[in-house]
Amino acid sequence: MRRGSNAGASSSKLDRNVIERNRRMHMKDLYSRLASILPAQSSKEKLALHVLLDQATGYIKQLQQKAEELRRRRDGLKGDGGQPENSPLRGSMRLPVVKLRDLGSALEVNLVIGPNQNFMIHQVIRILEQEGAEVVTTSCSIVGGTVFYTIYSQPLCPRIGIESSRAHERLKQLILT
Repeated sequence: MRRGSNAGASSSKLDRNVIERNRRMHMKDLYSRLASILPAQSSKEKLALHVLLDQATGYIKQLQQKAEELRRRRDGLKGDGGQPENSPLRGSMRLPVVKLRDLGSALEVNLVIGPNQNFMIHQVIRILEQEGAEVVTTSCSIVGGTVFYTIYSQPLCPRIGIESSRAHERLKQLILT
């Protein structure tokens, strides 16, 4: 009878060993998968487990901070006329808005138009051309019904340049009418 009990004890010990080996293999696989999703390491050395867990914890905290920052920016864009929290126009922006920036050899025009305002971009381009500018690129973005235009232009004749102050006044008149 002792023999039978020894055989049973031996069998359960083997089962525990197999279970433990499978558990360790599973944990090793999980750690390997964790290491593979972390940002690239400077070296291909195998990291100690505690170092891997520290790096994963730090990375998760960075992602949480970035997600929170993006949430704040999104809420800022939704709540105040499309302006981020740190924008000088936040809270005080009245649409439409026209801003000109003289970049030396180029002129940047930024327009912000509300959702219910009639506006034709070809009128802006015509004014810029009449003031001696050639439109190089235009872009348009729509955020929550607010339309953002950016127009880059350069002088037709570099010696003469663009009369930016006059173009600005004409664009303001166009936008406000």
